[in-house]
Amino acid sequence: MTNAWMDLAAGSGGFPVWLIVAAVVVVGVLLGAFAFGSRQKRREPPPPTAEEQPRLPDEGPVHETRERREPNEMPRSDTRTLPHELGHQGSRTASDQQRPRWDEGSSGSFGGGGPGAH
Repeated sequence: MTNAWMDLAAGSGGFPVWLIVAAVVVVGVLLGAFAFGSRQKRREPPPPTAEEQPRLPDEGPVHETRERREPNEMPRSDTRTLPHELGHQGSRTASDQQRPRWDEGSSGSFGGGGPGAH
């Protein structure tokens, strides 16, 4: 073993001081963040009690309604209509509530295995 290792170890006396200062700064920032988070948590309202929880209506649970919808007609105009001029394009209940079915003999989808409608 040579004395060069000892000289290098002894010559870097300032390094541990900066390391300790950096560690103290990091610990201080973490403690500050924890204190800030605790204060924010205390300001939040408490969780709802059992009496404040939502209840089912007297009629029982609400069920979904199934209906076929069709889009409203596109407004016709002689001038060019820009998208922001259209507004909300809603829908209405379709006149025919019969669910569409696939034609007999068609596969229903590409590669469905059926002979298709030829």
